[in-house]
Order: sequence, then C-alpha cells, then structure tokens
Amino acid sequence: MLVDSHCHLNYKGLAEQQAEVLARARSRGVTAMLNIATRESEWDDVLAAAEANDDVWASVGIHPHDADQHPDVDTAKLVERAAHPRVIGIGETGLDYYYDKSDRARQQDSFRRHIHASQATGLPVIVHTRDAEADTLALLGEAMAQAAFPGVIHCFTASDDFARKALDLGLYISISGIVTFKNAAALQATAKWLPRDRLLIETDSPFLAPVPHRGKTGEPAFVADTLVFLAELRGEDAAVLAADTSTNFYNLFNKAAP
Repeated sequence: MLVDSHCHLNYKGLAEQQAEVLARARSRGVTAMLNIATRESEWDDVLAAAEANDDVWASVGIHPHDADQHPDVDTAKLVERAAHPRVIGIGETGLDYYYDKSDRARQQDSFRRHIHASQATGLPVIVHTRDAEADTLALLGEAMAQAAFPGVIHCFTASDDFARKALDLGLYISISGIVTFKNAAALQATAKWLPRDRLLIETDSPFLAPVPHRGKTGEPAFVADTLVFLAELRGEDAAVLAADTSTNFYNLFNKAAP
C-alpha cells in the first residue's frame, strides 16, 4: 500500500494521458493520490479527476506564486469549495521568497486565509515554503496559538531546525523525490531522523522525478522509487514504511476514506 500525498494530475505532461498515468501508479501499488490545486482556474478540473476515480482526492488552494492574481480568493470561498466530499485539504499555499513571483505581503495574506480555512474546516493546510523559513514559522505559530489546525510541509527541503520546529507545531513533513538526488545530502540527513508517525511521501509530479527517472516527467508511480530509497536511507523495511506513511496520510487527511 502506497500513497502519493501530493501530485498535479491536471498539469501538462500528465493531463494528456491521465488514465495511463493512473494505471501505471496502480500497477506499482499506489492506492491513493492527492491531486493538488494551485490556482482557482484548476479547481474544477482537479475535482473532476477526484470525482471520476475513487483513489484520487482533491485540494483547493492558491500557490504563493499566484497570490497576486487571486485577491478575491478569501477564507469563505475556500471553505465553500472545501465542503465538496472529495476535497480533503486546503492548499497548496505558503511562502516562496526564492522566485518572488507575487508580492510578499500578498503571499502572507493569502497564506493566512488558507490557514483560517483550515481552522474553520478541520482540513489540513498544505504548506509550500522556499527561502522563507522564518516567516513561514511565524505565521504558522501565530495562527496555531489562536486555534490549532492540522497541516503538512510538502516537498520538504528546508533546514533541520525548521523541521524540528514544524514538528513541534504538530505538523507532518512530506518527502519528495528530491531526497534521491546526489546533491541532497542535507535533506537526506534530516529524512533519516524524521519520526515515522509524522512522515509522508509524495512525487509533486510532474516535477522532481526521482532517481532512476531523473529527466523524465514525474508521475505518481514514481512514489514507489522514493519509498525504496527512503527506506534504505533510514534502515527500515520498505513494506513497513509504505504502510506507515499510508496510515499517516489517512490520520492527517482523515476526511479521505482508507
């Protein structure tokens, strides 16, 4: 049993062959996939894929890159769309100061709206953070002090210190195919000690295809390769780690039926 906790089935490279992509994932033991929205224009398509496939779930959210283009996506709109039975998460959202494609204040405002939607619905917030550790932790901590909410740091590439502080806030951490890259020594060191009951695995496909698929379009089937690498890195049995990360997914995204 494997779960891809973060993929973009409606992105170019996967959308054109979605049925085949899903079949390949299933053939490698993937039993659930969370299809992530990053813009409001994607919400209907992301939901349609989840409605058409029992093993596909959906999120609703605005990526920090697109915060400038979505000033009208407020907490109420997120909460309304999150009522759909196939929507199990809020996001992805967060802060990206590496590309700075949206104004930082706008990113922060959008992030707060998503957190408030998580607090209102009980659905996990799916957090993207890049070169913004201090502000990400500050916003999460401030909101958590007001009302606790579930969440995950997706595609984790931050510092060891950030990981510990995110765990202290009660968040989960999701590892992508980046962990298999030769230049990912720092991430590998963190991935070794992350507590097994707070660990998820994802592809972020069509991006970040893991070794041995580097250079190819990523797809959910490749979560199996990341799982094998991560199990070897941690000195754990791959089947046990697959089961545990799947259990973690359903513990966090508890609106999904296992």
